[in-house]
Amino acid sequence: MTYTLVAFHAHPDDEALLTGGTLARAAAEGHRVVLVVATAGEAGLARDAPGPQLGQRRRQELADAAAALGCARVEVLGYADSGMYGEAGGEHAFSNADVDVAAARLAEILREEQADVLTVYDPAGGYGHPDHVQVAKVGVRAAELAGTPVVLEATVNRQALQRVLRVLARLPGIPADFDARRFDRAFSDRSAITHAVDVRAHAGAKRAALAAHASQATSDEGTRTLSVLLRLPKPLFRRALGTEWFVERGRRTGPLLDDVFASVRG
Repeated sequence: MTYTLVAFHAHPDDEALLTGGTLARAAAEGHRVVLVVATAGEAGLARDAPGPQLGQRRRQELADAAAALGCARVEVLGYADSGMYGEAGGEHAFSNADVDVAAARLAEILREEQADVLTVYDPAGGYGHPDHVQVAKVGVRAAELAGTPVVLEATVNRQALQRVLRVLARLPGIPADFDARRFDRAFSDRSAITHAVDVRAHAGAKRAALAAHASQATSDEGTRTLSVLLRLPKPLFRRALGTEWFVERGRRTGPLLDDVFASVRG
């Protein structure tokens, strides 16, 4: 039996970083994968000046990444990017949107697709970006409105992330801000995680999706996370990014699940 997975993200490239392997795996297994992004990421850090031109470029990058992952449908809700500290976008910024209004728009897509599973972010938005926090609020409300049965918070196992960062810190050319201590309170503790999805077989698709977001590889502030990941040798990339993590809302923790559709399979 096949199912429909809708992934809700804040900006282009978030889908590849947090859920790229999961989306590629679901598509490869014959499920329908739909990608919904709140903003075009026009306030993102990049060598291109922030604004409509960057947003247009990032929309095309999103389409290319979605194709690499096997997504059947891509929707951009069209809210303004709030910026890292909520300094951009003004009244049209996604972080300032009325939650019920934004949720109704997403719920319409969930109903059209008869979604079985929706991915959002953890309540803290992973590392606190205001648009990521809003994704969690809007996504949970949209699932309530549409009756979507399973909501998964896309996150990262904090302890696993810190282990990877300690390894990466030994490699030449790794930026100083890849300090594991910066993530002491980011993302999710291992004890809260319900799903550890093995995506090693789909590392190539995830890498291609990341590479599609070329505007985010560098900025005037220096090397970005995406660029560092793409410089990793393929075996190390596969090992470091071969698991994607989720917390299923309303599910008790127990043995980690490797199937995002486990709860709807019954």
